[in-house]
Amino acid sequence: MSSSGEVVFRALETPLLCLGAVTAAWFSVCTVCRLLTGFRLWVLGNGRLVSPTQLGKWAVVTGATDGIGKAYAEELARRGFGIVLISRTQEKLDEVSKFISSKCGVETKTIAADFSAVDIYPKIEEGLAGLEIGVLVNNVGVSYSYPEFFLNVPNLDTFIDNMVNINITSVCQMTRLVLPQMVERKKGAILNISSASGMYPVPLLSVYSASKAFVDFFSQGLQAEYKGKGIIIQSVLPFYVVTKLSKIRRATLDKPTPERYVAAELNTVGLQTQTNGYLPHAILGWVTTALLPTKILNMYVMSMGLSQRARYLKKQKQG
Repeated sequence: MSSSGEVVFRALETPLLCLGAVTAAWFSVCTVCRLLTGFRLWVLGNGRLVSPTQLGKWAVVTGATDGIGKAYAEELARRGFGIVLISRTQEKLDEVSKFISSKCGVETKTIAADFSAVDIYPKIEEGLAGLEIGVLVNNVGVSYSYPEFFLNVPNLDTFIDNMVNINITSVCQMTRLVLPQMVERKKGAILNISSASGMYPVPLLSVYSASKAFVDFFSQGLQAEYKGKGIIIQSVLPFYVVTKLSKIRRATLDKPTPERYVAAELNTVGLQTQTNGYLPHAILGWVTTALLPTKILNMYVMSMGLSQRARYLKKQKQG
């Protein structure tokens, strides 16, 4: 090294060492903060925040007779809420209502409504009249029968209407019905069940993915509007859960039962406004959005969708 280069190196040595030390300290502090936040979130939880005394007497759950919706209804009933079950089939509603009443000893109320229609909301509004609603779970949703190219989706026109009405319109309209009284009482929680499919585009499930992205953005916007007014609005983005909608039958660590998922998710209310709801899902969310380049993620998701599509079509041919 020349003498002039050595002089330059020595002049920069101390500032570079200081910069390295500051960077290392910064990353250490960030790591400790994340660990403490994770411990607070996934181990301690929010205590008894989601309770009738904190939020209000009644919880309203849409899509309440199966899967995640049913699990929310049962868990909220265990916490002492009266439960309003809203779903399409009265027979199933009666069955779930009877089970919750006998098991948890709380009041229940049922409203039969098909969310693919847009004329149902006056009936729902009438059914909710006079109730002190502390929690609304906008859970009702519909997906594809199998991954498919947009123009190849069977009965595409009806499919679009159903997807928009059930996955998007229902969230807006139910929020419109319930939010005013929460604002008036300055307390309440609205949990909008989006999907990990709304965190990034999912080819071959494009309409579903986009509809769930709407739910996420809508939730984040409302939370900003009503921040500081006693209202919690949370976007919930689960990965795979054992439900009829996901067609998964067997629970694993990363694919929990609805009951396990909901118990974990409710402990994040008030701590996260946007949540994957369950620690393994939070790790998957971080990996897919923070670590994987978008191009690689899109290629992987497309490949997986094509594989599922091929298996479905082959099975249909054989059947």
